[in-house]
Amino acid sequence: MSTDWLASWAQSHHDDLVALRRRIHAFPELGMNEHVTTDLIAKMLAEAGLKPRILPRGTGLAVDVGSGPRTVAIRADMDALPLMDLKDVPYRSTVAGVCHACGHDAHTTIALGVALALSQARELPGRVRVIFQPAEEKMAGAREVIAAGELSGVERVFALHCDPRLQVGRVGIKLGPITAACDLIEVKVSGPGGHTARPHLTVDVVDTLSRIAVDAPGLLARRTDVRARLLLTWGAIQAGDAPNAIPSEGVLKGTVRVLDHAAWADAEKQFRSIVSDIAAACGADVEINYERGVPPVINDDACVELMRGSIATELGADAVARTNTSMGGEDFAWYGEHAPMAMARLGVHGGGTMHDIHQGSFDIDERALGIGVRVLARTALDALTT
Repeated sequence: MSTDWLASWAQSHHDDLVALRRRIHAFPELGMNEHVTTDLIAKMLAEAGLKPRILPRGTGLAVDVGSGPRTVAIRADMDALPLMDLKDVPYRSTVAGVCHACGHDAHTTIALGVALALSQARELPGRVRVIFQPAEEKMAGAREVIAAGELSGVERVFALHCDPRLQVGRVGIKLGPITAACDLIEVKVSGPGGHTARPHLTVDVVDTLSRIAVDAPGLLARRTDVRARLLLTWGAIQAGDAPNAIPSEGVLKGTVRVLDHAAWADAEKQFRSIVSDIAAACGADVEINYERGVPPVINDDACVELMRGSIATELGADAVARTNTSMGGEDFAWYGEHAPMAMARLGVHGGGTMHDIHQGSFDIDERALGIGVRVLARTALDALTT
C-alpha cells in the first residue's frame, strides 16, 4: 500500500487533530474517570462508521478497523495528572488541579487519527485494533483492557509516547527495556518513644528510619545482578515533631525500580528481608507495605525492527533516533505478557525551552500529531503484511 496517502491524510486533517487535542487538553480527566473523553472518542468513531466497544467499567474503549484472520493493536492512554496547568494558552486546563502533563491528550488524538485514516483505506490486509486505555498513571488501566479480552488474538502491539527531548519529526526507538518495573513501598517503624537524653532506654525510631533509608538501597543493589539496574529511592521520610523527644513511630515511602523481569520478581522478598533485619538490629517493630506496580517494558526485537522500518518508510531514515532507557514505569508493560510489543518515543519539541513531562508547563509542537498518525498507521499495516 502506497505511503503517500497517509501523509496526505495527515496534512489534510491537521487542523482537526489539533482541535481534538486541544479539546481533550482543556477538559482533562483523572484515571478511571475519563467519561467525557471516552464518550467523545466513541461518538467520533461511530460517526465514521466504526463500532467502538466501551470497557466494562465505563471508561476507555477499543475499536477494530478492517477484518481478517490477523490482528495487530495500537494503544494510547487517556488519563491526565493531578497537576496545575501552568501554561498561558487558549486550551489551558479548565479543571483545577488536573492537567494533561504527560501527553496522553496527544496519544488519544493520534490513536483516533489512526482509526479514522485506516477506516478510509480501500482495503486493509487484516484487522487493526485501536485501544484507548484508561488509568495509565494509576498503573491499573492496562489490566482493565486485558480483562475485557481486547488483547485476545492480537499478534503484536505498538505504542508511542511523547518525548520533549526529541525534536518534532524524529522518533526514538531501542531494543530491550525502554522503561523500568516500578513498585511502591512504605515502611512504618514503631517503638515506645522516649527522651532524646536517654535513647538507651527506648527504641530510637529516627535512628532506625535513617539506617533503613541509608543502608537499604545499597544492600538491595548488592543482592541483585548489576545488569538489572535496580534502583531503590526514597521520596518521603516522616517522624516526630519535637527536638528533644524520640517519637513512637515514623514512616518511609519510596519506589523500587528495575529493568529485569527476574530481578523484579525477587525484589520484594529481598527488600522485606533487608528492612526487617535492620529494624530488628535496632530493636524496632516494622510494618512493610510493598505494592507491586508494573513490570518493565521490554521491546521485542522483531517489533522494534519492524517499527524502525515503518518510521523510515514514512518519514525517512534520518527520522529514526536513538533513545535511552527510562527508569520510569509504564503499564503498557502488561501487554507484553500477551503479545510481542514495542514502544517508541515521539519527538514533540518544537524549539525554545524544553519542558519535561509531568510538569504543569509541558506542551507539544502539534505538528507531531500527524507524524504520530503516520508512524502508527504505517507500523500497523507493515505488521499485518510481515
